[in-house]
Amino acid sequence: MQERATAWLLNVGHAIDHMFLLIFATAVTAIAADFGLPRWEALMPYGTLAFFLFGLGALPAGRLGDLWGRRPMMLVFFFGIGTAALLVACARTPLELAIALGLLGAFASIYHPVGIPMLVRTSPHPGWTLGINGLAGNLGVALAAIVTGFLVKHVDWRAAFAVPGAVAIGCGIAFALLARDDALPPARRARSRPDVPRALFLRLFLVMTLAATTGSLLFNFSTNANYELLRERLAPITGDPATLGALLAGVYALASLAQLAVGRLIDRYTLKPLYIAVIALQIPLLALAAHAQGWWLYVLQAGFMIAIFGAIPFTEAMIVRHVDDRMRSRVAGMRLAVSFSAGAVAVWLLGPVVHQAGFATLLWMMAALACCTLGALFWLPPSPEARDDAR
Repeated sequence: MQERATAWLLNVGHAIDHMFLLIFATAVTAIAADFGLPRWEALMPYGTLAFFLFGLGALPAGRLGDLWGRRPMMLVFFFGIGTAALLVACARTPLELAIALGLLGAFASIYHPVGIPMLVRTSPHPGWTLGINGLAGNLGVALAAIVTGFLVKHVDWRAAFAVPGAVAIGCGIAFALLARDDALPPARRARSRPDVPRALFLRLFLVMTLAATTGSLLFNFSTNANYELLRERLAPITGDPATLGALLAGVYALASLAQLAVGRLIDRYTLKPLYIAVIALQIPLLALAAHAQGWWLYVLQAGFMIAIFGAIPFTEAMIVRHVDDRMRSRVAGMRLAVSFSAGAVAVWLLGPVVHQAGFATLLWMMAALACCTLGALFWLPPSPEARDDAR
């Protein structure tokens, strides 16, 4: 019962992590108006620090998760991200907003290298566990759209940060009461599998990092732009923020279900061809969406988000299959530090690219990134099971 409650809270933590990072992108129009800025694009660069620290912070977070312990790091995550959200709600200028968002991003960086290895350590079906965890994370993305749209319309943008912040602190209290404290930090436990040969590990890490970096750029471009993309392309149909938030939440909820299917397939089949197939779907959907309008855009947006979300479990599955639990947080932290920091570039570029060239150019750029991911995956080494069969 205690382990089930811990797993439940770890999945809720993933939802919180992704939700908090996207509240700003959903509320940016209202925030810009409150601060007296003429366009939302002018405020988008102020969110860059949050995503940069979200990536950079994964490196020390992963190291501390292995050497100090994953439970205490998750407590820092829940209480820290909740407090940071409350500080964002108190911001009075764009500079104060950027600093508070940066603090939020730093605490958000803890989850992926710490929470996911803690969740899958004893799982007999890691692919399914990762699928459920991915579903929870992306339902957090959906919540960012619908909850933020509702609170912005009926209260104000500050409530969109303050209410979830209080919920995160409540989850931290529950985690402190329910999560079991491990006797030893992961780095001091006994080895559970043989080491991967150094050359093979370097090849795996390079491919995993390249794929995760382009995937992070795609994820940040799409999730940070989707609300404004809908607002522009559905303008003749509706401009109500709550309605747009509900429509976008529907896209994210549907796309999140793809992770359950992918998680089940990862447990049953070879990783590499599955990963290649999911990435290959992204390219035509993004290209077609570049010039679609109205409900056609909405259908294609759901399609490319299914493919983008469906790719997320693969890099974590690589770590589970190839890396011993004693160092999973550190390996994940190194990979995330590179990929998420690069993903911050998407937040910085988003406003200027859309302002100067429009959403069509942005979507073609995203299709090109998917092509880069596809090329990197052909160099992915075989899984341990395939190497054993070959021997």
